Amino acid sequence: MATGRGEFFRSFMEGLERTPAQPVAVRRPKNHGRGKLEASGSFAGPDRGQAGGRRTRRRPKAQRSPIRGNEPSWSGQTADFPQINSSSKENLLERLPSEILIQILSYLDASSLFCVSHVSKLLHRLSNDDVMWQKLYVSEYGSQKWKPKMVAKADQSASRWKKMYFRTMAGQEMNKWRKELKDISPYTGLPRQTEWVLRRLNVSWELTLCDHLGRESTLEQSRVYFFESSVIVRWSGGSFVKYHRISSIQLYGVRKEPPRSPKGRKPHWRSLILKLDTKTHRHHFIGKDGLIKVLLLQPGVIVGIWRGQSRVAFIMVSLHFHKLVEKSLLGSPACPYSAPVDPPPADDSDADLGLRGYTLHFVLHNTGTEIMSGHFQQLSCRTVQIQRGLVELRVINRTNLSQHRSLSGSIKLPWKSEELEGAVENCCIMTLTLLDEFQKPFWCVSSPIYITMTKASLSFDYKGDHFLMQYQNPDGEVRMKLVWLKEQKQFFLISLTVYVAVVKVNKHFSREY
Repeated sequence: MATGRGEFFRSFMEGLERTPAQPVAVRRPKNHGRGKLEASGSFAGPDRGQAGGRRTRRRPKAQRSPIRGNEPSWSGQTADFPQINSSSKENLLERLPSEILIQILSYLDASSLFCVSHVSKLLHRLSNDDVMWQKLYVSEYGSQKWKPKMVAKADQSASRWKKMYFRTMAGQEMNKWRKELKDISPYTGLPRQTEWVLRRLNVSWELTLCDHLGRESTLEQSRVYFFESSVIVRWSGGSFVKYHRISSIQLYGVRKEPPRSPKGRKPHWRSLILKLDTKTHRHHFIGKDGLIKVLLLQPGVIVGIWRGQSRVAFIMVSLHFHKLVEKSLLGSPACPYSAPVDPPPADDSDADLGLRGYTLHFVLHNTGTEIMSGHFQQLSCRTVQIQRGLVELRVINRTNLSQHRSLSGSIKLPWKSEELEGAVENCCIMTLTLLDEFQKPFWCVSSPIYITMTKASLSFDYKGDHFLMQYQNPDGEVRMKLVWLKEQKQFFLISLTVYVAVVKVNKHFSREY
């Protein structure tokens, strides 16, 4: 129905633009035997064209019109035909009464009416007619449940029913999946149904790469890997531009309608999640294999480049589940989703005691397997341990052998690009979920991390090579110490410490450390 109404409105506009040529009445002057009127408007005498004859051209007397200015006059050879002013086409809609235009706009549905409002100032004013949007609201939601209050004359131009229509539509849509996200897992502190909601809403993720000339290319996801508290998205199909030509990388959440749905023909809404400028966000080299080298752009963007070239082989992004549904649906194409600021929780504990009762859900994994997973409770930190503007939470103590954990399998990051695939050693994904004393998500991170070898021994309890894994962002740091046991051919995690920025703690609890 919306398509038919749109075609009707388009045909109506084309009909207005077709201005038929107006015939011009030309009075033929009386011929007194001095010649015949030629098609060009000139007169030829009887001796014209004869040898030795003199060619003359006489101009007939212009016939005076009974009504001055309504008849054209002669100008030598041709008659002056009136020309259509090009500026008249710009005012075709303004020639019609507003009542007729509103009647035409009333045949459109809400989506088409919203698009028409961006055509011109006139259509913007008429498409916000309150009576028209009231009828749309009542026809869509069955009854009039809301009565607009009396407002000042200055506010009467704004369409209150239009705002109510879209607010109700968005509210009904969000309430469906927000109820499903209320079931919180006590193990991770995150909604249990995040993956199910994302799949049911048919949410996908797209990349937009922009080069230095301003040209953009949009890539659809090639593969998605879901885990307990994060998701990894990979783009590897099609042809990528060379990495040194990329000026920005933009990540969007996209909700696509089912193919059989009539809404699937409409453009998909894109919610901006992340935008990286390759000039300001410097990349870090984190590993390589025989075919590619891997670069890391914080937060969580992995770029694989063919060795010996600058052409991109694949791009992967790791996304944490915390507020991922909202980020993928409720943002705009130009601005990411911003979570509402909640009031600080009531905390009656003594600030001198520091932090206590924190919980950490920690996972090391790659695109295929889980390397290590742990759930650590009752983490605390005294004020005397606050140094360098960081609050220290010791999760695994190096001196406590009972806390040490073995990592299953080797640490590597599998990759795939069209027909080729491989794995980069000593790289993986770290997903961290830190819950505060009220068991609410306090710091959530999902990012690539890599191993570096240390020269000095980190522990005298193990014989083997010692390694470090570190992560850092403005909200905090993560440090891990590992030992490679040659006989067992596996890594042992002997130390895990999480550092939270004091600024983040003070802002969250409205306190001063």
